[in-house]
Amino acid sequence: MESGNRFGDLELHDPKAMRALAHPVRLAVLERLQRYGPATATQLSPHVGATPSVTSWHLRHLAGFGLVRDARTETEAGTADRRERRWEAAARGFRFDLPDDEEGRAAARLLSGEMMARTAGVPLRWLTETEPRLEPEWLRAVNAASTRIVVTADELAVLGEVMEELLAPYVTRAPSAQPPDARGVRMLLYALPEATEATEATEATEATEATEATEATEATEAAGAAVAPDGAEAEDREASA
Repeated sequence: MESGNRFGDLELHDPKAMRALAHPVRLAVLERLQRYGPATATQLSPHVGATPSVTSWHLRHLAGFGLVRDARTETEAGTADRRERRWEAAARGFRFDLPDDEEGRAAARLLSGEMMARTAGVPLRWLTETEPRLEPEWLRAVNAASTRIVVTADELAVLGEVMEELLAPYVTRAPSAQPPDARGVRMLLYALPEATEATEATEATEATEATEATEATEATEAAGAAVAPDGAEAEDREASA
């Protein structure tokens, strides 16, 4: 396993695979399979907001990109109804980088947006639904922070590797090795670099130039439209003569 992927995640490089996963139902399906293990489309349906038939279609689409796979036994393989086919996640998690080409970047942004939208309400739901039911020892162990640091791109990459190295033993630990009093903990981590003032100034300049170009084009079109009636009247006078 590469040092940059200590969790054993499935790595996505194909923009088509990223776009395929950038869908709320498909993300819900994959997350459910990763957390609870193999299931059929019928079993997944109530938890992903889609009918069994639609869920089955999404599962086949995910399978086409290697994100899920058939989990049926030899006996189950003879089942005709696709909704009763058992599926499993291809890996416990997935990851992707921001590609260099425009198509790849657009696909990565699309998937990132869907993932962020899916987890945006998690902290508040936890605070209102879960936190009131936690035991004191778990409440004392809760961590929440919003911190700003000033680092280089290389330093930020190293921080990510260090945090992954720290978490890896807990992510990859077999269920049989987990302590009896252990429980699931949702960890959300975002490292969001700020744009530099130079970048912001460039973007502002480009936006201003684009606006001015649009306004100039509209003004030219308006002027042309204003001249057109006079030309039409001249043609009418020539025809009358």
